[in-house]
Amino acid sequence: MLTIYGHPLSSYTQKVLVALYETGAPFTFHQIDLGQEEDRALMAGIEPMGLMPGLKDHARGVILSQSSVMIEYVDRHYPGKVRMLPADPDAALSARQWDRFFDFQVMQVMQTIVSARLFMGEGVEEPVGRFVHDRLERAYVALDHHLKGREWAAGDFGLADCAAAPALFYAGMIHPFAGHPALAAYFERLLARPSFQRARTEAVPWLQYFPFPELVPQRFRA
Repeated sequence: MLTIYGHPLSSYTQKVLVALYETGAPFTFHQIDLGQEEDRALMAGIEPMGLMPGLKDHARGVILSQSSVMIEYVDRHYPGKVRMLPADPDAALSARQWDRFFDFQVMQVMQTIVSARLFMGEGVEEPVGRFVHDRLERAYVALDHHLKGREWAAGDFGLADCAAAPALFYAGMIHPFAGHPALAAYFERLLARPSFQRARTEAVPWLQYFPFPELVPQRFRA
């Protein structure tokens, strides 16, 4: 009944896949290649900017974009063994807060240097890199403080951790977690989570296309 449109290397696609693997909701994966005109047209009909991922619920006639919205939709209409949001509304706000933190303060910041290497002019990568390292360090300080004494980002494993796993996977290669032991330990727990192990393994054949292949640790290459 559900189709997910995305690519295994895409962090936000991975975020949704982790949630689906956690809940056990049945779905079909439609791999997108934005280098193909047909796929660009398909995504333009799903997401206003034509970006991945997207979700189509064939049974209910619903099409959605934005990874967090997609995960909440699945949690509401196709709940599984693991719930992505707490039932308590105030606890759910905390989960959404940290989900947004990982998306905006980690993943989007990391993406800035990727965009600099791929799309911006010569000489831009170095100053953008300084900005990215500074912003990620500030985010890591906040996360290390927040995660002390916690197993997961917001109560039980859920929405925020789905966002954290791919965000920290990519950001950690650009700016390692040195000096942030609580954050580093949290990342290792995410790596050990079967849902993220599966999503990460599915991305391995595509890691050669990561714009900073020299930064990919050997343990992530298999």
